[in-house]
Amino acid sequence: MIPVFLADDETLIRAALATMLDLEADLEVVDHVGTGEELLAVWQRRAVGGPAAVAVIDLQMPGIDGIETATRLLRLTPGAATLIVTSHGRPGYLKRALAAGVRGFLPKTTSAATLAEVIRTVHGGGRYVDPELAAEAISAGDTVLTAREADVLEYALDGSSIEDIARRAHLSPGTTRNYLSAAMAKLGVSNRYEAALAAREKGWI
Repeated sequence: MIPVFLADDETLIRAALATMLDLEADLEVVDHVGTGEELLAVWQRRAVGGPAAVAVIDLQMPGIDGIETATRLLRLTPGAATLIVTSHGRPGYLKRALAAGVRGFLPKTTSAATLAEVIRTVHGGGRYVDPELAAEAISAGDTVLTAREADVLEYALDGSSIEDIARRAHLSPGTTRNYLSAAMAKLGVSNRYEAALAAREKGWI
């Protein structure tokens, strides 16, 4: 059996995913939690020192994001099999995840059967990146934006207020303004909407 740990702040999705994966004869969902911090706690308690396990981590969660969670988990268990699932498959995130040692990167539109196969692949030491996301990452080039700057810019695309962007990104309004200002400066534009459009045009969000 391959032990699997899930982290996703959307309870319904997480529970459904756990149920579907548990139907696979060789997979066992040991625990599923809503934040990166909770995953690290359960991983340390139930995975460290045990059979090789796989962590399936949502990219965007309250608190530390999925890539930072994977980075810390790999400090606890070097070489551990981690994979990121996301509805925000931007090239910058993919490159950051691979640089951190994440072995799999998938969109949330992936079927449960494909996810199960990818879990087996990364558990066996392999890697898997969704082909469309890989192609986008190659064509986009390196981003100048940090992951959080990209987050807030994506939420700025529809003209949302600072308060709305902060709520959706799980940040304070002050921190959100700082990220937006930094992104605007890097992109050489005068407002957050122009920055969002410029970043989208470059394939960074």
